[in-house]
Amino acid sequence: MHKVRDIELLVMFGENLKNARLARNFTQEYLAEEAGISQVQVARIEKGRLNTSISTAYALMKALKAEAHEFFGTEHLK
Repeated sequence: MHKVRDIELLVMFGENLKNARLARNFTQEYLAEEAGISQVQVARIEKGRLNTSISTAYALMKALKAEAHEFFGTEHLK
């Protein structure tokens, strides 16, 4: 089975997640607790090293009270 990974998208998502987290003054630990995932997982997502699930992305958005465009940018949602 071939895994589809867009490294550029993963890195952008991670950077945008980090920016959203910092804009809300959340630590990785606090975000992880609120989203129900581990701090290590948050760190790996932020560094673009983990192709996270839709469920986890949604949990992160809920925890940050954010919308999808904050993570993907509008150019990826067309």
